[in-house]
Amino acid sequence: MEDAFSARRFVLALSAFAVVLLVGTAVFHQALHEGWIDAFYRSVVTVTLTGLASPPGGRWAEVFTILLLFSGVAIFLYVAGAIVEVISRGVATGAWTVRKRTRMIDKLEGHYIICGYGRVGRQVGREFKDSGVPFVVLDFNPEAIEEARASRVLFVEGNGTEDEDLEAAGLSRARGLVASSDSDADNLYITLSARSAHPDLLIVARASDSAAAKKLRLAGADRVVQPYSTAGSEMAKLVLKPQVAAFLDLVSATGGPDMRFEEIEVTAACGQCGKSIRELDIGGRTGALVIALRKRDGRFDTTPTPDALIDEGDVVISVGTASELSLLEELFAPQQAVAG
Repeated sequence: MEDAFSARRFVLALSAFAVVLLVGTAVFHQALHEGWIDAFYRSVVTVTLTGLASPPGGRWAEVFTILLLFSGVAIFLYVAGAIVEVISRGVATGAWTVRKRTRMIDKLEGHYIICGYGRVGRQVGREFKDSGVPFVVLDFNPEAIEEARASRVLFVEGNGTEDEDLEAAGLSRARGLVASSDSDADNLYITLSARSAHPDLLIVARASDSAAAKKLRLAGADRVVQPYSTAGSEMAKLVLKPQVAAFLDLVSATGGPDMRFEEIEVTAACGQCGKSIRELDIGGRTGALVIALRKRDGRFDTTPTPDALIDEGDVVISVGTASELSLLEELFAPQQAVAG
């Protein structure tokens, strides 16, 4: 509302300035029998307080010139007040920043949306940022918006339960959405809205308990995470199986930057379909280790042998360093057509 009010003041000031110029030009043309250009010139120099082209002839013309001078003073004071207001509120720079951010969001394709930038949402954002994954934050909490602004991430100030705000975050072009609000009810509405607007969207939602998790799955969430339950399991694992925990920390993004997991979907364009792990020599050519295969029908092969076949639509789940996984991605990248 404040931005609109300042804009209205500018429009009023410019309108008043134009009206005064037109009236002054018409009166000087009629009263002093000057040409339209000369009358307009006299009106401009009078209203802008830059002086008089020549003393007007006649008492009536002098009185009108005085009124025109006062009108010019009033207009400039009005404009000056509007400028001070715009600067003090940061409207000018703020509007430019919002337009720039909106243009950047509109250019995104295949990005992710984080609905709720609290503790969980911020951790998701850090993981995305470290992985170079494009994402947009959607939240209405002033603290969350300030955190997003300080972190220099793209954000939309709004509510994930509103269709318009989801679309402003680029829902129709997004690859996935994270519903990480502190409220189970909000996450449920976010999931319902996102799923109805984008049936193929990958949705990961946060739930506080198993009852909320069940409802979120019914609403269309592909994956549901229960932070409190997960935290308890992690703590128990650290006590009961410390070496297993140490290994998982090593190959996770948070535990060690040298090792990480990756999943690669196999397409027909890569030219590697129907070949076995041994035939492809994945370990020798890339150094990455294939730890699982998700078959096209949804089954998991959690202990793939060297003779396991990799078919179109399979997802290769591997572990390795960034450079090793990069070579693995190149191995399954679509092949360029060779010109004949």
